[in-house]
Amino acid sequence: MGLVGSENRSSGCPEKSLNVYLEEMALQHHRLALQQGRVHVDHWRAHSVGVDQCRKKMGLLLTGIGDKVMRLWSLESYKCVGEYPIPDKVPLVDFDFDESKIVGLVGSRICIWRRNGIRSIFPSREGTFPKGLCMRYSDPDAVVGCVDGTARVFDMYSQQCSQIVKVHAGPVTCLCLSDDQLILSGSSLGSITVSNLLSDQRVAELRSTHSTDIRTLCYNPSPHRLFAGSTDGYVFCWDLRTRRCLWETRVSPNVVYSMQHLRNDESSLVVGGIDGVLRILDQNTGEVVSRFVLEGNLLSSSSSSSSSHQNVVGSGTVQRMTGRRLSQNASIDSIPRSSRPPITCLAVGMKKVITTHNNKYIRTWKFN
Repeated sequence: MGLVGSENRSSGCPEKSLNVYLEEMALQHHRLALQQGRVHVDHWRAHSVGVDQCRKKMGLLLTGIGDKVMRLWSLESYKCVGEYPIPDKVPLVDFDFDESKIVGLVGSRICIWRRNGIRSIFPSREGTFPKGLCMRYSDPDAVVGCVDGTARVFDMYSQQCSQIVKVHAGPVTCLCLSDDQLILSGSSLGSITVSNLLSDQRVAELRSTHSTDIRTLCYNPSPHRLFAGSTDGYVFCWDLRTRRCLWETRVSPNVVYSMQHLRNDESSLVVGGIDGVLRILDQNTGEVVSRFVLEGNLLSSSSSSSSSHQNVVGSGTVQRMTGRRLSQNASIDSIPRSSRPPITCLAVGMKKVITTHNNKYIRTWKFN
């Protein structure tokens, strides 16, 4: 029997590496699970006060904003594996992380926590910038979107501001960074701009027929698609090569707070907002293919008290409950708010979605 990926395979698969073939199969299973699968929801207390942001990488989840500490969680065991206090009693605005560090926008400064616990803060108090509303980084640059319409670029190694790019006439509410040195930014005035890090110039402006306050952006580099969510419930999709709006869909009468897709997935986009409904959209058409809320029936309860951080609030009970797939004509207003607290942020993994709700709890939606 020949190996998958070898020449003249009996399976008839086109020639490609085994890894590419397996990834394509995994992405297909992911798409089918989100569109057709059953769902259960793991629910656990992660913070002592409301938490409304999360970031996911490498089987880990970083949560924060609202509390005076960020926490890093294992998504396998739901155990806290790291705590990172916020300095100087100033608000944490935005954050992200990688295998070696956590980068956060804290007040009007940038703070870097090494995963070994060492912390650095810059610029100095004398060098603080106008109020920052969002932050993204791609080594060596951290980019802060500011209330004055600028994107300020900081070199994380020299700890100096290397560029100031005027990207909007109003506040910058959300950011994405592309691998080819582009800053993608949304504004409270409803505009989206594309700027070049290398030239310090704004190279394009994207608008739609329903341009209002842009609250979230998501970029998929493989098909060069940029997705945006607005305060009036619209989701938009642009092709960055042609700068043409491919589709716009009003998924909700209220704010869209967050949306994400699995890395390399060109089929499904997961969207959450103030109405608390988890939606799956087709990336190619904007069609809403699935909607979910919490059913609330308790399936099981288990303990994660063996966490290495015994004193954290998350070292407790994980409840597993059923999720409910809504029919196409189901009325959202008839569903109790307890089953659909606002989704303030979400992160997507293989056949799973993690959500925060501006309360003490984190939810992991698992599809099969």
